[in-house]
Amino acid sequence: MWLKYIIVFFAACAVDIVPFPLPPAFVVMVFLQIYFKLNVWVVILVGVAGSVLGRYILTLYIPKIASKIFNPAKNADVQFLGKKLKEKGWKSQLAILTYSLLPLPTTPLFIAGGMAKMKPRLIIPAFIVGKFISDTAAVFMGKYAAENTAGILDGAISWKSALGLLFGILLVAGLLFIDWRAWLQEKKFRLNYKIWK
Repeated sequence: MWLKYIIVFFAACAVDIVPFPLPPAFVVMVFLQIYFKLNVWVVILVGVAGSVLGRYILTLYIPKIASKIFNPAKNADVQFLGKKLKEKGWKSQLAILTYSLLPLPTTPLFIAGGMAKMKPRLIIPAFIVGKFISDTAAVFMGKYAAENTAGILDGAISWKSALGLLFGILLVAGLLFIDWRAWLQEKKFRLNYKIWK
């Protein structure tokens, strides 16, 4: 029985460890909870723990590969953004919490935090709270839908899921291609596509 919960943990970790938007961890959690008929609360606790570990690892390794992927100007740009986030104190924690509660991918948040070399302890606590609340709601909604709808998998790939994936890709693109220093220092919006090394 515990092997199934270990699968939930590693599956949630796997989708949140990569630096590009995949289906959210709660989708994996809902699927495995329904498929294995697992206890919802244990799935939530184990899944959130796996997700947090995945995001923590992402935050640690992204600075090491960012300099190999992105040019120095883009790295400096995102590091500047991270420094601004650090300066805000409790306001940045509130922003991270709010962002984690929204049905948006948190991948851009952790890429920015990692590239800016923010300490994970500045991002993770608010993320845990937001992740636990949002995933609890999502898993319970998924469980309800599975118990009350025969054809739930028929709607798994829909215009909403495709739009969510597209929005996640746009968030990552915004993080990478917007000249954040120009926007925050000079109040000028500029795009920079020459970010690759």
